[in-house]
Parts: sequence; C-alpha cells; structure tokens
Amino acid sequence: MFHSVHACKHRTVATVLIVAALAPLGIPVAACPFCGVVGESLAARRDAADCVAVGEADGRAFLNADGALSQRFRIDQVLRGDVPANGEAIIARVSGAANGTAILFCTTTDAAAPIAVGTWTAIAADEVLLGYIVAAPRLREAAASRLQWFAARLEDPNPQIAQDAFVEFGLASFAAVCEAADSLDAKKLRVWVNEPGIDQRRHGFYGLALGIVASRSQNTGQATACIHALHEAIAAPADDFRSGFSGLLAGVLVAEGERGLDYLKSRGLFEPQARAVDQRHLLAALRFAWESLADTIPRDRTSNATAALLASPAVAADATIDLARYAFWKPVAEVADLWNTLGTEDPLVRRAVAGYLSACPLPAAKRQLEKIRAAQPELWQRALESSALLPEKI
Repeated sequence: MFHSVHACKHRTVATVLIVAALAPLGIPVAACPFCGVVGESLAARRDAADCVAVGEADGRAFLNADGALSQRFRIDQVLRGDVPANGEAIIARVSGAANGTAILFCTTTDAAAPIAVGTWTAIAADEVLLGYIVAAPRLREAAASRLQWFAARLEDPNPQIAQDAFVEFGLASFAAVCEAADSLDAKKLRVWVNEPGIDQRRHGFYGLALGIVASRSQNTGQATACIHALHEAIAAPADDFRSGFSGLLAGVLVAEGERGLDYLKSRGLFEPQARAVDQRHLLAALRFAWESLADTIPRDRTSNATAALLASPAVAADATIDLARYAFWKPVAEVADLWNTLGTEDPLVRRAVAGYLSACPLPAAKRQLEKIRAAQPELWQRALESSALLPEKI
C-alpha cells in the first residue's frame, strides 16, 4: 500500500531543494523552498575551528574598523586549542551583543601566528547550549548516525538548539535522512507540520520527513495518520507567502507515489486558475520527484504532470524548461502554441519555447521552429539568444 524510498540521492536536502526552486532561466534565488537558507551548523563551526573556548563578555558590543559588530571576551575555559585559560581577552565578531557566557570559535590562516590573534566569532550560550555544542557528534561520524542524535532535538525548548538540529537535517543528504527515518517521531511530526507557531521553513522539512516515515513504516495505521496530517496541512488556508509548501507536496509524493500525484490533481493544483504561488511550489515538488522518486513515480508520469502545467501562466515558462531538461518531447505542439498565446504577454515564455524547440530532436519541433522563425524572425532570434536553454546547455 505504501512505498519505500530507494531512490534517495547523495545530495544534501538543501541542495535538492534549492535545485528544485531555481528559476531555470538563470534567475537566482536566495533560499530553497523546503528548508530555506539553513546556513552552517554549530558542529561544523566547532569542528572547523582551530580553537574552541568558553568566555565571558567584557564590555559592550561595538563596530570594528571593518564595520562588523564585535565584542570583547575574557576566556574562562579552552575546549580545544592552545590559548591559555588565564583570563586572556580577545575580540570576537558577534551577530548580536552577548550579556554573559559565550562559546568562542577561532580560525587562523597562519599556523605560526599565536592563535589568540586569529579570527574569532562568538555566540551567546547558556549551560544547556554549551553542553549541546560539546556533545554534538563530530562531522566525521556516519551521517545517518549523527541525524539520529539530532532527531531528538528537533523543536527543542531551547530555540538555538531547535534551529541547529533543523540545520543538520537540512544539510544532510536525502539518503541519510531516509536512513535515519526510524529516529523521527511520527507523532511529533504530525503535530509540527500543522503547528502555526512553527517557522514555515521547517514545515517543508517536516512534510518531507512525514512522507519518508509513512513510506517506510510497517504500521499501516501510522502511515495513514502521517498521510492524513499531510493532507490537512495542504488543505489548510494560507496567505500568499507559503514557505515550505513544496515540502508538504513532496511529502505526499514520497508517501503515496503515483496516488500522491492523483491527490494533488484532485486539489485543483494543476488547474490554470490555481494560485500562482501554489503552482510554483507544485513545480518544485515535481522536480524533486523526477530527480529522487523515480522508483515509485515513473519519470514519464512526472513529466506528463509537468506538461499539464503548460497552460498555467505563472509557471508555463519554467515547466517548458523542465520538460526540455527531462528530454520529454511529447508535448512539442503544446509548447509551440505557447509562442502565440502566453508568450505574447510574457517574454520568458518565448525564451523557454525557443530553447525547447531548438533542443528537441523531433522533426515536428523543427517544423514548428521554422514556422515561428518565418513569421517573426527578429522576435525568434531575440528569444533564442536570451534563452538559457540553448541546445548545448541542455
């Protein structure tokens, strides 16, 4: 009834999600749709540092000569490195002023120089956070094993710990998250995915995690409950800023496979009149499915689903480019028709059409290309030159 995930790719979750969200015409994005910009984990900062110490703030924060917010600290204890714990003072960059204890990280590019004159950064930390940073598994340990440790700290009462545990999952490979699925608490995930007070960026990951848990569960009741929670989250009213929604959609595809596609269709998400923001998230989920779920959703099915979005103004250009990337040439006539329909108002659509028809090896594509070029040679050449999908780049 429920599917196992065997196609987990050795790419970070954040990377997969960023690729899924990238505007394929070369328009940069600042964040991935499932996790947002996750940044660097505390364990990574700890392991990369030449020195790790605990210190006390000694004065107010100030702007240094480079304009960076900095603060003076006196070292109380050295956890790793050669700085003597004798009250030596250092200046560290801070993201916000610390009023007491802080964890200090130092890196230096000159092995011969005293480590105290290296580049220091500081994070305000109480005893709980300090203990967490010290105990967190080293990066060299097996990824799935590390995630099992961090799973118990998702949505920890300490907001810094909760955020860092989320970052660890966002940086992990999809394969590692799948391997660590048994450590994820299905009951908590079902609550978190529908919890309004939780950062929406985390909702995307929790949706994906619910899908993984459902797909791997041997308990039919548990899997059904996970899927129901995903459906509830998708059906919940939302504003135009719906960060993480693509993760919920992807979770359904992970959990239900082809039936998940049918469910998303039943929600009206493929209709041209669907909300533009929802269809952008849908397209991101379809990209993820094409890349990572081919064992449970045949790529031909995913490509056909993508082609169904060609009639949607908000995503027609992106859907066209995705189809070219998938080398899915079946809808060549529908793509060509976009030139004189949606393309008349959106130059991005014409760029996508030019790229698709130029890349397509079918005679039908060449006929459509020649027809457009004969009717509007200047517009065609302009679209082709500006396209990010020139044949050699497919």
